[in-house]
Amino acid sequence: MARPRTATTTAAAGTSLTLKSIGEVSAETGIPHHVLRYWETRFDQLRPVTRAGNRRYYRPEHVALVKRINMLLHEQGYTIRGVRHLLETGDTSRPKPVATQPVLPAPVESAPLQVMLSVRNGLSAALAADEARRLR
Repeated sequence: MARPRTATTTAAAGTSLTLKSIGEVSAETGIPHHVLRYWETRFDQLRPVTRAGNRRYYRPEHVALVKRINMLLHEQGYTIRGVRHLLETGDTSRPKPVATQPVLPAPVESAPLQVMLSVRNGLSAALAADEARRLR
């Protein structure tokens, strides 16, 4: 199997930085290309390196940021605005996640339930009588 093409550059200090294409980041994180491009417009910190032909290359810190944004949005229930605030300020106390606990349905009182059941039974009986009349 062929190895994925990965751009490698050498920094001034002599360390090697592996740059990943948008396709590689998408495959690694499970986030579609169009979502990554949208996030680039919403999060100032997510600015990949662009090369010839406007090809995007993500540094390792960009990939880590994409994973963090994904976790905050989809696992912790933050909004895009909330994640932006969190990334800009580093404040983890605000804003609170939108969904902290699952919303439970309101308890149903038994009296209205009995009324609804009797109405349903009456409608079922009327429908059955109508069907019987039509079949004669």
